[in-house]
Amino acid sequence: MTEILLFNRWSFDGVEVSDLGLQRYISLKPVILPHTAGKSASQRFKKAEMNIVERFANKLMRKGKNSGKKQMILNALETAFYMIEVRTGQNPIQILVKAVENTAPREETTKVTYGGIAQHQAVDIAPLRRLDLALRFLAEGINKSSFNNIRSFPELIADELIAAANNDTKSYAVKRKQEIERIALSAR
Repeated sequence: MTEILLFNRWSFDGVEVSDLGLQRYISLKPVILPHTAGKSASQRFKKAEMNIVERFANKLMRKGKNSGKKQMILNALETAFYMIEVRTGQNPIQILVKAVENTAPREETTKVTYGGIAQHQAVDIAPLRRLDLALRFLAEGINKSSFNNIRSFPELIADELIAAANNDTKSYAVKRKQEIERIALSAR
């Protein structure tokens, strides 16, 4: 039997999640085309079983210009993955997983009210929320960098993922993670 490759090009074998908290929630189940048509939308926590590439593609379909155009996003993602492979020489799925691990915040703040006075309190973040925030930050960074930019959408995806995987502060997602953790540290 032949191996299942993402976009008939990249293997899920050898892709590892080094963050122990995120291991259960980053699904690396092999798929050829990451498109399940919302099968996991009906049950709570079912999205943890959805492939990480599909979850990232769904986050890229933000309101506005790219809203609902999943095939266009998947084509851009395939091109971006090819660019990542050429630039880094590594499996682009591993780069995506590393980017998610580096941009998932561990701590944030919540409001606690004592007798009408609201204070911010630092709290740990649940692993599924960490994953959701990381994917949101990556998608926001790509979306914000795409305006007034002559570079193509796949180039911007590749740049953001490579910068986030290297934990570079040029990445919007890494900056957001550091900002949230800094605020949480000051609220302790």
